[in-house]
Amino acid sequence: MRPSLRDATRGRILFGGDYNPEQWPEKTWHEDVRLMRDAGVNSVTLGVFSWSRLEPEPGAREFGWLDRLMDLMHEGGIGVVLATPTSAPPPWLGRLHPDTLPRTEDGRTEWWGGRQHFSHSSATYRRHAAAITEDLAARYGGHPALTMWHINNEYCTADHGDEAAAAFRRWLRARYGTLDALNTAWGTAFWSQGYDTWDGILPPRTPHYLKNPTQVLDFRRFTSDMLLECCVAERDIVVRHTPHIPVTTNFMPLFFGQDGWRWAEEEDVVSVDLYPDPRDPLGPQHGALVQDLTRSQARGPWMLMEQAAGPVNWRGVNHPKPRGLNRLWSLQAVARGADAVCYFQWRQSRQGAEKFHSGMVGHAGERGRSFQEVKRIGADLAALAGAVTDTRIRADVAILHDWHAWWAGAQEGRPSARVDHAAVLHAWHRALWEAHLTTDFAHPEHDLGGYRLVVVPQLYAMTDAAIDNLVAHVRAGGTLVTGFLTGVADEDDRIRPGGMDPRLRDLFGIRVLHEWWPLETGESADCDGFRGTLWSEELEADEDAVETVYRGGELDGLPAVLHRDRAWYLSTLPEPDALRALLARIAGEAGARPVLDGLPDRVEAVRRGDLLFLLNHEREPVTVAVPGTHTDLLTGDRITDRVTLGRYAVVVLRG
Repeated sequence: MRPSLRDATRGRILFGGDYNPEQWPEKTWHEDVRLMRDAGVNSVTLGVFSWSRLEPEPGAREFGWLDRLMDLMHEGGIGVVLATPTSAPPPWLGRLHPDTLPRTEDGRTEWWGGRQHFSHSSATYRRHAAAITEDLAARYGGHPALTMWHINNEYCTADHGDEAAAAFRRWLRARYGTLDALNTAWGTAFWSQGYDTWDGILPPRTPHYLKNPTQVLDFRRFTSDMLLECCVAERDIVVRHTPHIPVTTNFMPLFFGQDGWRWAEEEDVVSVDLYPDPRDPLGPQHGALVQDLTRSQARGPWMLMEQAAGPVNWRGVNHPKPRGLNRLWSLQAVARGADAVCYFQWRQSRQGAEKFHSGMVGHAGERGRSFQEVKRIGADLAALAGAVTDTRIRADVAILHDWHAWWAGAQEGRPSARVDHAAVLHAWHRALWEAHLTTDFAHPEHDLGGYRLVVVPQLYAMTDAAIDNLVAHVRAGGTLVTGFLTGVADEDDRIRPGGMDPRLRDLFGIRVLHEWWPLETGESADCDGFRGTLWSEELEADEDAVETVYRGGELDGLPAVLHRDRAWYLSTLPEPDALRALLARIAGEAGARPVLDGLPDRVEAVRRGDLLFLLNHEREPVTVAVPGTHTDLLTGDRITDRVTLGRYAVVVLRG
């Protein structure tokens, strides 16, 4: 049995962040340890971008500085998440081996001088990455400071070069077996694209006009798989040396380029980087969505690998976090299942591309607000650790998400470029979040038996198994709510008969889907009791299945919302308040209840184990009814029947 996050936490909540001491003179390192201990830091990530320091020229090994750091961390009681440095190859690798550099779809080479400049298909890159990983694992596998391995960093590189093209062809041979099968899957009868030899197949490079959408879909699948091959190769090396040490690699939030469900199966610890915009009023909902998805991928506790203590450096205008917001969002992650709360980075850089990205110790030093807030967060996490680590969150509602459906629906020649899968997903999660309903995420082929309500914001492409799974959920007594553009295509992006799979049309009572009617910016569709946005459809349905109709315009009197037994279909996207009200009503009828009744707007409530987290996402105080007597684990205060939450305040109640 593989180790888990529990083996790294050992009853603590991990707290710390990326530590890049090679940017600083060694005399700073001892000062860093003092400040870390002062702040309650118990974990640092070392080596993420250290390849050129570890291997300054081909075959050289400079481990002395890392030896001293590992020893120093151990002496200070601080565990080390040791990273393989393979996300940032040294300049000499690209200079001596140009085949390691990725190429874009128009043939442009991505040069060294930044990071992620590697071709996932390059045998040379993989050989050098394996060599440095092997030596790291051999040298530090037995070091007492080592608590976890961190493979690479934010895998995201696509490659359209010649070596990737050859790998793509091998991947396609394994998937399809024959050219006839590939030509059928890709629909190459259209536009005279039929292939007579495997050697004629390329990655989807820049064409005169639109690309073949199934070719693009398969290339996205291939890219995810190739990056995963790189990750697994390094993982297997460190596991061979340290089978007792858990392994992770960090996801980016709701990242388009990886099949997150498949990747999570290969990790001992699922971790994510999360950077909501402090100026965005929906920032906390975005955070909740990413946290719910990551917890669901982990099937339990997870790791917040990166967040910002203050501003980032990559938005057009980079705002700091107002006083208290860093603490609020850190504890939100714990509420939603995190057993590790970490940052990029420990000490803010003075040079380089990210010198304006905040650190736990900012340019202002230990007297700065960022560090003072970090100290408070460290104390909070220490107070909570014994009560929350390795506890679970129970949800009655599942939101279905599939990267393959997202990839397929993002093609160039679609009915509306305004329809963005991630934005639709956010809209539906927001409605449930504002209704104070806790949600898991699930793959459409997962077992849905434990959920009272299953929500499908949009799954453009679905396998037969996924469709059968949804139908079975309803037949077994569960409730299903599905949004527009769901079940339209199969896994090869082939439109299903009638524009929606017949099994789903039967489930919802749809006789004919005549036309899709996407809406322009600023355009809406009036319906009984609400306005629809973004999309509408010309449907013919069984009379007993019609819940709501369109009013006015071309679709006047035609079905907008269908409801048959426990299955619902929304052919438009209701405005936020209407979507929230509708989903709250359906959830209530299905037996899914809010975490706490009568909660004010912008107060978030989450139950983790036997604890109730209440988080105020407003600057103004608010009073919340909490019947009974409770203890706030953060302060030790006794609370009876009601509690007042100040600006960006959090209470964690037991009892």
